[in-house]
Amino acid sequence: MSPAALPGVTDLHVHIQPWRQLKPAVAEVMRRGKEEHWERLITLMDDPKALLQVLDASGIWRVGLINYPSPDLMGFDDSTNTFAARYAEANPERLLPLGGVHARFTRDPEGQVEALLDMGIRCVKIHPPHQLYPANAYTMGLEALGRVYRRCEERGMPVTIHTGTSIFPGARCKYGRPMEIDDVAIDFPDLTILMAHGGRPLWMDEAFFVLRRHPRVYLEVSGIPPAKLLEYFPRLAEIGDRVVWGTDWPSPGVRDLRQNLEQFLSLPLSDEIKTMVTRTTPYALFPTRKVA
Repeated sequence: MSPAALPGVTDLHVHIQPWRQLKPAVAEVMRRGKEEHWERLITLMDDPKALLQVLDASGIWRVGLINYPSPDLMGFDDSTNTFAARYAEANPERLLPLGGVHARFTRDPEGQVEALLDMGIRCVKIHPPHQLYPANAYTMGLEALGRVYRRCEERGMPVTIHTGTSIFPGARCKYGRPMEIDDVAIDFPDLTILMAHGGRPLWMDEAFFVLRRHPRVYLEVSGIPPAKLLEYFPRLAEIGDRVVWGTDWPSPGVRDLRQNLEQFLSLPLSDEIKTMVTRTTPYALFPTRKVA
């Protein structure tokens, strides 16, 4: 598909979640800096039409709805998967639901991956600092995690893995190192992996190494201030065909979808790379599904 025929910008990382499940201390952190908009944000979690209006005003065609269970740290239980799937039903073309399997709690890793597929989830989210194990924990005895990866690999289900730090209470930031994904990419060579946040703000060199080493690993740039993206990844042009756009909105520090996009588009990168990052590669990874 030529760039002219492609749909618009895809943002693969927005936090549309059942925020009423957030633990009080987590919700307090989430509210910082956006107290005056808090009720409006809560409304967005309940109303897909309101979100679509925000996307239209921001010049965003499609978003990935980040969801994953983290009951003991964030407060989200497995119902976050159902939330994402139902929310996306309002417009399956423009709303891509992500969900998760918590490897420390699941009794049926393969069955839970299949259940995600059955409900229309497009990608599995693994969040090591919030789920409290490294991305390669299956090499250390957490067998269920390896079984999740294996079933995703078998079924062609991409996996997004958080890399980098987290500011939420109780998060174990040491589990956010990108180098742990080196094991995952070796052991599951046909698994498509999106490396969210590029290890920011501590491990960008690791992220770049892992990305260049493994052809099925992609850099998803959410949570990185666009104005600093080329400071973190000065050789980004070399890997432009394996970078995808994301913002992390409306997490702390990310205020405006349009502003982030405009800052990225103003970077000294070629138009070809900007189109790859925001449109071509996300669409190749997550093509539009026909609705029966």
